[in-house]
Amino acid sequence: MSHSEQTSVNGHPEVNMQKLQDSMSAIGKKILVLSGKGGVGKSTVAVNIAAELSRKGYKVGLLDVDLHGPSIPRMVGLPGQKCFGADDKIIPLNASDNLKVMSVAFLVPDDTQAVIWRGPMKYSVIRQLLADTVWGNLDYLVIDAPPGTGDEPLGVAQLVGTDAGAVIVTTPQQVAVQDVRRCITFCHQVMLPVWGIVENMAGFVCPHCQKKVNLFSNTSGGAELAKQTGLELLGSLLFDPAIADGADAGLSIPECSVTNQTHQQMDQVIQNLISKIQDNQNKKGTETMKIAIPTANGQLCMHFGHCEQFAFVTIDSNNKTVTGTEMLTPPPHEPGVLPKWVAENGGNLVIAGGMGMRAQQLFNQNGVEVLVGASAETPENLATAYLNGTLETGQNVCDH
Repeated sequence: MSHSEQTSVNGHPEVNMQKLQDSMSAIGKKILVLSGKGGVGKSTVAVNIAAELSRKGYKVGLLDVDLHGPSIPRMVGLPGQKCFGADDKIIPLNASDNLKVMSVAFLVPDDTQAVIWRGPMKYSVIRQLLADTVWGNLDYLVIDAPPGTGDEPLGVAQLVGTDAGAVIVTTPQQVAVQDVRRCITFCHQVMLPVWGIVENMAGFVCPHCQKKVNLFSNTSGGAELAKQTGLELLGSLLFDPAIADGADAGLSIPECSVTNQTHQQMDQVIQNLISKIQDNQNKKGTETMKIAIPTANGQLCMHFGHCEQFAFVTIDSNNKTVTGTEMLTPPPHEPGVLPKWVAENGGNLVIAGGMGMRAQQLFNQNGVEVLVGASAETPENLATAYLNGTLETGQNVCDH
């Protein structure tokens, strides 16, 4: 990389937003692979989604925005490679005929160099990678973000524009599911559709007796999470040592010696993902949802169980507009009554000041998402802030 290019990455450049929009508009769909928990195999899933889509004939880009621990280059067979550019353009590397790859690892001069950047610098670099990388016309851009809900996933979610959605990766264990649930809430807060959940490491097939062995005491965490959140389980993947060996060698699932079952499971994930994206595309233009907000004296009531009325605010998530508000008086507050009542009245999301964990679980089981920690405001202002991705949430004021 030339000195001028290195300065471009490390010098906090200002990126032309029109250039960013033009770059993103040439891409069909953007798939953000996210997880609230590290060590669940998120990068492995991202690489194999990109590889499988490219093998099916789609033109695919794979962007690694894990700025502190980029692992994608090795996993696609490009370790130690560097990319070059000119005239404020970055040329991605080719992993195969239909797969282009970009990572910050291609831009730093030394693979052992630690990247020590604060939030604003991270945001600027991500913006530059999206705007200046010459992707060309792509059917899909798969983006591998680091775990959690910090600067990198937030920056990408705010910058990729329309036609974007998330694939959430978890393992069956409750520790992972709990963190991943926060990641789903993050997606709702930044208006990023979730296209489905992938459950990784869902057991292990013994090479000697061919019997399945469960790796975690909870064997269905992904399925339970999908049911509770109303999301689709795209598929479950067994733990296969050949996948890890293939990642070290830069080989995707079909290229390494995985079992036929592993290959079939990954193919099923891809088929379900493509179908989900196509279904969402067919529904585009008619995407509305209802936000249920407990109120008292015309503003958010800080505890949903003691409100006077619920405001059901209908929003158009495509046009980012509030289209109507209906005030309804809830039934007497008894355990389990309000979640069912909100769902029966078409509520998709509850914005509350405080709510106990058991109540949140009951809402999730009825297909209603919950955001807690909102401030006392009018229902319309809260719904508008949610649409614009500016809704601020603080501490849950209820700890029951």
